Amino acid sequence: MRETVEKPQVPKSLRFLYYTKFGGLCLRIINRRWLSKLVGHHLDGRFSRRKIKKYIRKNGIDMSEFVEEDYKSFNAFFTRRIKPELRPFDMQGDALCAPCDGRVSAYVIDDELKFNVKGFDYTVDTLLKNPELAESFRGGLCVVFRLCVTDYHRYCFFDGGSARDNTFIKGRLHTVQPVALERRRVFTENCREYTVLDTDNFGTAVQVEVGAMMVGRIVNDVKQGRFERGQEKGRFEFGGSTIILLLQKDRAALDDEFFENTAADKETVVKCGEKIGSRINA
Repeated sequence: MRETVEKPQVPKSLRFLYYTKFGGLCLRIINRRWLSKLVGHHLDGRFSRRKIKKYIRKNGIDMSEFVEEDYKSFNAFFTRRIKPELRPFDMQGDALCAPCDGRVSAYVIDDELKFNVKGFDYTVDTLLKNPELAESFRGGLCVVFRLCVTDYHRYCFFDGGSARDNTFIKGRLHTVQPVALERRRVFTENCREYTVLDTDNFGTAVQVEVGAMMVGRIVNDVKQGRFERGQEKGRFEFGGSTIILLLQKDRAALDDEFFENTAADKETVVKCGEKIGSRINA
């Protein structure tokens, strides 16, 4: 059985923002894209390097796991590359692999194209803003990977295939911590970018990168053309973030523990490249 995490305690700052009227007024400013861009610009600068050592100590980061580098900014450090041997991909064609480090929640997309997260109904259409594409995921799976600030913030393609129709959707930037998910429809309010993937083993899939509060940028290096399993797709700059993977009906079977843990209000910890399910053979 994999490690699970309970719902974390709500920091006082987020309780203020999401549970009080005055905090809600402040939130209208804090979750705007221009403020995150401003913070991101600072974290790109050389003066932000001063934050690196304190961040490492505070979060207990083992730097021996990462490729040695002279970081020119805090964002360069935040998107540091892990040693490849520490994130091996299962290269068997029938293995469904995690595209990133994160805490997983899993949902079935019902016949009305809905899935329920923390009491809120979402629809695939409102997530993608593309009714025709959304329709192709009726009865499929929605797998949510929540990345914390201490996770590895580069992400990969879970299978080989071809990328097409990369789409960016403007929005706000709520935190992706559970406190926000319980108060707002974060996944359809936040800025997000998604790519339609025609995969070798799992049919058509969609990978959605969701920005979060104080994230400088979603940076996708591969938006079109051929890609391989385990190839890096992009990275999140500073902040916690989320990746949502949509899979069509009868294409993949996710390990049961993900659904069981989600039903028990727990998240399941996975690493990038780890096998989390299997292809369904027709």
